[in-house]
Amino acid sequence: MNERGNLFEGIETGAGGEGEWFDPLLRHGPVRVERIVSHGHCSKMGFWYEQDEPEWVLVVSGHARLRLANPDEVVALDPGDWLYLPPLRQHRVEWTTPDEPTVWLAVWPGADGGEMTGEG
Repeated sequence: MNERGNLFEGIETGAGGEGEWFDPLLRHGPVRVERIVSHGHCSKMGFWYEQDEPEWVLVVSGHARLRLANPDEVVALDPGDWLYLPPLRQHRVEWTTPDEPTVWLAVWPGADGGEMTGEG
């Protein structure tokens, strides 16, 4: 793994300009950090992510809408917006910008979830 990089490197050449792909950036103990690039991507009908560990996502560029379950909620994310998803919170990608890549930074802090601090 590189010790240095650029979050925007290779975006134009990944996945052929459509869909979604994941690039691992860091793994340290239970902590994982990934770059996710979506281009007009949405989750397949009826599919929900339901992960055993918490996830923190930040939209770096582009725009997205996530649907959360229990309670049902749609969250619009613009550049700079982040969202904490506790363990087992069902969620799905409803929409990402079709005419430009949506770049996410996703962090999985490990099973204990760490501690959320500040107001954001």
